[in-house]
Amino acid sequence: MPNEKDTMLDRPAGVLVSPPMTKAMAGLAALAVAMGIGRFAFTPILPMMLQDASLSIAEGRWLASANYVGYLLGALSAMALRIRPEHAIRAGLLAIGLLTLAMGWPLPIAAWMLLRLLAGMASAWVLISVSAWCMETLAVYQRPFLNSFVFAGVGTGIASAGLLCIALIHAAARSGHAWTVLGLLSLLVTAATWRFFRPHDAHAGTRSATHARYRWNAEAIRLVCCYGIFGFGYIIPATFLPVMARSALHGSPLFAWSWPVFGVAAALSTLTVSRLARRAGNRRVWMASHVVMAVGIVLPALWPGLATILAAALCVGGTFMVITLVALQEAKQIAGRDATVLLAAMTSAFAAGQIIGPLTVSAGGGSSDFAPALVFAAILLAAGALLLARKRDVAPA
Repeated sequence: MPNEKDTMLDRPAGVLVSPPMTKAMAGLAALAVAMGIGRFAFTPILPMMLQDASLSIAEGRWLASANYVGYLLGALSAMALRIRPEHAIRAGLLAIGLLTLAMGWPLPIAAWMLLRLLAGMASAWVLISVSAWCMETLAVYQRPFLNSFVFAGVGTGIASAGLLCIALIHAAARSGHAWTVLGLLSLLVTAATWRFFRPHDAHAGTRSATHARYRWNAEAIRLVCCYGIFGFGYIIPATFLPVMARSALHGSPLFAWSWPVFGVAAALSTLTVSRLARRAGNRRVWMASHVVMAVGIVLPALWPGLATILAAALCVGGTFMVITLVALQEAKQIAGRDATVLLAAMTSAFAAGQIIGPLTVSAGGGSSDFAPALVFAAILLAAGALLLARKRDVAPA
């Protein structure tokens, strides 16, 4: 159980606040910055950059993929290096704030690519480290809802960044202003949550440096393939949804609402994962989410319009964090205590899918240019659902 000293330090003076909830709120805020800004702020800002920064769809694809390459490098390095989660969270949040600020400068495309790559690395460090921090800091309270609450930060950050961009668009702000405002917001959140991410001596050195040899089997390979398919499938709408909406709605300001809808769906769905998994099982929830995501992705490809764009935002936003959480739980059940290698392989496959996905989009940027990539992604997701159905009983290692 947490000691009394830690409890008192985490309670603001004169305010009766539950220490577990204040810590969970800090974790939520960290993920909101890491994912909503470090990873996905580019999505709602991209239409603004296309309009005022002489950025093409082709260059947008490269900027998106640079961020996802950075995420892959960050995930691999986070697994290879032994750094306290609290140190990694602080450094990652600070880096995201500064890198986001720098995106507001009129730089060459190569410099922007470097900034997005580094931001991807930092966001991966924060995501992985917050997960580890949850296991060390929040697990002692034995309240599963706290973890779900923390991971709602992904959707919360996405929705907040989207709403902020809507306000800036209505104020006739340029894309550079959007990057600057989001960078300053990141730094403010970092300062507000800094004290919650301090190493505790009681936990120092608890992470084992040993690596068990993992024995691969068909079931583990199946999970890796399906998680890679998921990365490829969701990233196309997660990168280009507002651009698709702007094209389908012929520039109507309503296009900007597609991204906040995506984020709200992601945040709310996270809070339902534990209940769904208890009732149906991780594997069935994963399969159903693939199907829902596939339907949402293919709708705007076949019938471009406001209704189908919003349906895609709901279907993809409402499933991508669900898949993330149940897939990782399924991996732990399959691999037992040797899950680290399997989780690393799944994360790498997911990141590879994210890198490839944006590059399959045509360079034009009209509604019809996204259709082939969306249809292909939907087919892959459906195939992934069928592959998941072929489960074999595998005893944990």
